[in-house]
Amino acid sequence: MTVHTATTGSLVIHSARLVDAGAVVEDAWVRVEDGRVAATGTGSDWAPADEVVDAVATAGPGAILTPGFIDIHGHGGAGAAFDDGVEAIRTGRALHREHGTTRAVISLVTAPLDALARSVADIAELMRTDADILGSHLEGPFLDPGHHGAHEPSLLRAPVAADVERLLEAGRGTVRQVTIAPELPGGFDAVRLIVQAGAAAAVGHTDADAAVAVAAFEAGASILTHAFNGMNGIHHRAPGPVLAAASDHRVVLEAIADNVHLDPLVIRLLFDSAPGRVALITDAMAAAGSADGHYDLGAVSVTVKDGIARADDTGSIAGSTLTQDVALRRAVAAGVPLADAVRALTRTPAAAIGLGASVGGLSAGFPGDAVLLDAELHVVDVRVGAR
Repeated sequence: MTVHTATTGSLVIHSARLVDAGAVVEDAWVRVEDGRVAATGTGSDWAPADEVVDAVATAGPGAILTPGFIDIHGHGGAGAAFDDGVEAIRTGRALHREHGTTRAVISLVTAPLDALARSVADIAELMRTDADILGSHLEGPFLDPGHHGAHEPSLLRAPVAADVERLLEAGRGTVRQVTIAPELPGGFDAVRLIVQAGAAAAVGHTDADAAVAVAAFEAGASILTHAFNGMNGIHHRAPGPVLAAASDHRVVLEAIADNVHLDPLVIRLLFDSAPGRVALITDAMAAAGSADGHYDLGAVSVTVKDGIARADDTGSIAGSTLTQDVALRRAVAAGVPLADAVRALTRTPAAAIGLGASVGGLSAGFPGDAVLLDAELHVVDVRVGAR
């Protein structure tokens, strides 16, 4: 598997099954000029280019070309946790890039406010040089202690307006989403503050029932953090936040398709219940791409066994060791149509964080981020386009 970063010149990838924007186009080609998509078409009517890639010769019969994957919720990889600074972020991103994730939001677990403010400021600065980083995601500290998962309970707090504003201001406009339990004191006002700042408010790690979730969505929340995990489930007399989100066309539901956080039948259920509104995330922690063993996820000690991460003190699932190419294969194996699964890795997550017009597709004008996969959906070649 090779990762190529575009600088200047032209590139044509041809003879591929192009999967983008909810459609599959056979015998397609994509032309990239100076790191941006210039044109697409079918057949052999493409003009010569500085580099020409025959998809079939490279990835075999049935080769598939998709936009670069976008992960809006991940915490690390290759032994590195995103909470540990710039070099750790770059190490983790390199691992996920090899698996097709060309751009990502950097998720931070609950920590003291001072540490979180420093982290989002560092990520904002890093974005000046590292175009693959789309911003930060605060998964905490404004979470329900009863659904803390792998977050340190002693660090959780209610979303006081001054604290929310401090973290948003530290990011200088680069905080893309904030996960919040809306039932906490000040929760709905915090949702409005987050949205007014240009970030997405995400309902998660919450004890909310359906009514509270609906109220949060009415206040402006537009993402459900890792659906089913860290929240009440579905009961026929208590539908909970998942059905509240699925029934609201404004809300994107994150899904961890690792067959651990979600059973395959539930993966398919999410796609059927919220067509076009599922974002396949990794929620990956440092152990992604690494061996089983002991790791730290923020202030929580984690043990990974057989690829499953659990907090040492509670046994709660503590993130995942997932990569997005595996998520794609698991979703398709669960019965999700290929075009829908690819959309959930590309255009839907980009739109969820307000970047749907600039990344996540292979239409003219988009960055030339592309993933070439074989017919079994294994990554063969990754292209990273312009900023």
